[in-house]
Amino acid sequence: MNRRELSQTFNEIFKTEELPRFFFAPGRINLIGEHTDYNGGHVFPAAISFGTYAVARPRTDQQLRFYSINFPEQGIIECDLADLSYHANHDWANFPKGMIEFFIRSGFSIPTGMDILFYGDIPNGAGLSSSASIEMATGVVLEGLFDLDIDRLLMIQLGQKVENQYIGVNSGIMDQFAIGKGKKNFALLLDCQTLQFTYAPVDLEDHDIVIINSNKQRTLAGSKYNERRAQCEKALADLRTKLDIDSLGELSSETFEQHKQLIKDDINRKRAKHAVYENERTLLALEELKRGNIRAFGQLMNASHSSLRDDYEVTGAELDHIAETAWSLPGVIGARMTGAGFGGCAIALVERAQIEPFKNRLTESYTAKFGFSPSFYEAKISDGAKELTEDF
Repeated sequence: MNRRELSQTFNEIFKTEELPRFFFAPGRINLIGEHTDYNGGHVFPAAISFGTYAVARPRTDQQLRFYSINFPEQGIIECDLADLSYHANHDWANFPKGMIEFFIRSGFSIPTGMDILFYGDIPNGAGLSSSASIEMATGVVLEGLFDLDIDRLLMIQLGQKVENQYIGVNSGIMDQFAIGKGKKNFALLLDCQTLQFTYAPVDLEDHDIVIINSNKQRTLAGSKYNERRAQCEKALADLRTKLDIDSLGELSSETFEQHKQLIKDDINRKRAKHAVYENERTLLALEELKRGNIRAFGQLMNASHSSLRDDYEVTGAELDHIAETAWSLPGVIGARMTGAGFGGCAIALVERAQIEPFKNRLTESYTAKFGFSPSFYEAKISDGAKELTEDF
């Protein structure tokens, strides 16, 4: 939807002729560095051109009214600034409510209510971080409407607090960080422990990032995620009997190979191996991209998927089929699952001229094997959350 259409819908829904303001927060993909964040390692995300639009105006009273074009059946969801407590029946609106609550708790003045219309073009359930996108869109709405002087890192941290303390999801900071700090044509190498980060140029030459949604619901992701965390913690405890380390992310692959026999359980050893080698791949990825070596970066993506399949065992048949088929198709220089796994999405770097044949051949083989089709999205690497002052 463009600016005029969103403005018209806003005026119809909220019965006003007042001109609203427009804000946008992207979704994110993680190019490489999967399941490394909670192991004290690095991740390599980028903000993408899909995301959440927020159209907003301040009110003169204390009322908050939220509406989503994506969930029209829920109508306008209302609450008051005096009561921002979580309500299950407020569904998606708990994300912006949580942001407003945490801004106020942090000492920022939100003197009046607001009308906010949301529209997201992130595919639902694809693991591209729609919840963090809504949080950060709300953050820039509050910053803009009330002229707040808020450090962007603090806004990012408040978004994570909403997930952890308000919604109750024990997630890391990568999603909000990528969405809050994203930069067009750059990925972010982020140290999840220290929050130190480096922008890495992503010059794809004549290639584009294709997101492939497996359309498989991620039924196991939550329970298996907790299981993998526990396995890595046990491996770390074994290693710490001889090594002075606080996380697996501190180990080089060489040090790991010298001491891996300390890990008593074979499965835990495999999990730790992935965490160590995957972290190393993110650091190599930065070097290769700085050199402009996109093909070497593609090889690191392939190695990442193999490790997630064989050592971490979080891929599943659908994501394996997508990655392994992609590796054999013309114009593909790298492909891997992205996100928690057990469904969700994969990404591939595909030569522009080969994108349509790539989609057709992958759809044909995938549908023949699983009985349903994947979906495709071509993503550009975009700027982070901001107010939109020009037409779109």
